[in-house]
Amino acid sequence: MTDVSKPTTPKQTFMPPRAFLSEDVIQVFYRLLAALLICVALSLLSDSFLSVNNILNVLRQASLMFFIAAGLTLVVLTAGLDLSVGANVALSACLAGTVIHVTKSPALGVLTGLAAGGAIGLLNGVMVTALRIPSFIATYGMLWVLHGVTYWYMAGDTIHGFPPGFRQIGSGYWLGLPIPVYLLLIFLAIGTIFAQRTTWGQEIYAIGANPVAARLSGIPVSRRLILVYVMSGLMAGLASIVFLARLNSAEADIGESLTLPAIAAVLIGGTSLFGGIGTVFGTFVGALILTLVLNGMNLLQVSASWQPLVTGVIVILAVWLDMKTRRRTQ
Repeated sequence: MTDVSKPTTPKQTFMPPRAFLSEDVIQVFYRLLAALLICVALSLLSDSFLSVNNILNVLRQASLMFFIAAGLTLVVLTAGLDLSVGANVALSACLAGTVIHVTKSPALGVLTGLAAGGAIGLLNGVMVTALRIPSFIATYGMLWVLHGVTYWYMAGDTIHGFPPGFRQIGSGYWLGLPIPVYLLLIFLAIGTIFAQRTTWGQEIYAIGANPVAARLSGIPVSRRLILVYVMSGLMAGLASIVFLARLNSAEADIGESLTLPAIAAVLIGGTSLFGGIGTVFGTFVGALILTLVLNGMNLLQVSASWQPLVTGVIVILAVWLDMKTRRRTQ
C-alpha cells in the first residue's frame, strides 16, 4: 500500500512506464485464454451456458463489475487500495434515487450520483495525501462512515419506481446488446487510452513503481493520487446509476457485496497490489472471468454458501500464478 506519511527508501531503480505492447499484453493474453477455457468447460457441463440470454446476462454482469473495478485499477496501480467503492455505490445510488423522485429529472439524478461518487473519491484522496493516512486505513474508515450515513439517510426505506427512460440505462437494449455493454466499451476505451497513452496515465504507473523516484523526477505525486481516487469515486458513481436503473430501486445495502468482487476482478486481471503493473483491459478480462465462474456456479446449482469459498480460492490462485510468472520473466 502507498504510505505517504513518511519517507521510504527507494525499493528499486526508477523505471520508465511500460509500453502497452509489453509483458502486460502477454499477461492479458493468458487471461483471455483462461476465459476461453472456462467457456469451453461450461458449455460442456451446462446446456444453458451458450444460450443467447445467458451470454447477454454474463456480459451485463461483467459490465457492472467492470465499472467499479476500472476506477479501482488506477488506485491499485499507484500501490493504493480503495475499500470504500461498494459503500460509495450505495450512498450515491440512494442520493440519485432521491433526486429523481423529487425532481422527476433523470438527468439531475445521474449528475447527483456522479457528483456524490466523485466527492467521496476526493475525500479519500485528501485523506491519503494531505492527512498522510495509508489508503487501506483511510478507505476502510470511509467504508464504515458511508455505511452509517447511508443507513441513517434511508432509515430502512426503499426508493423504487423510476421513469422508463432512466431504466433503459441498466435494462435497455440497442441492436440486441444491453446498454451497459456499450457503456463498458466506451469506458474501456477511455480507461485504456488514459492509462497507456497519456502523460498522466504514465505518471500513475511511475508512482506505483516507485513513489520516491517519481517525486524526485518532478511528478506531482499528491495531485495524481487525488486524481486516481476521484476517478475511482466517479466510476463508483457511474456504477450506482447503472445499478439503480437495473434494479429499479435503491436501498441502503445495495453496494455491500460489490467491493470484494471488484478487487478480485482487478487482481485476476493482472494488476499488482504492489503498484506499477497492470492494465484496464486486464481488469475487464478479470471481471469477465469472475462473472463466468459465478454464472457457471449458478448454472451448475452450486450452493450459494460455497460460492464465496470458490471465489476466494480463484483470487489466491490468480495472485500466486501472477507473482510466479512475473518472477520467472524478470
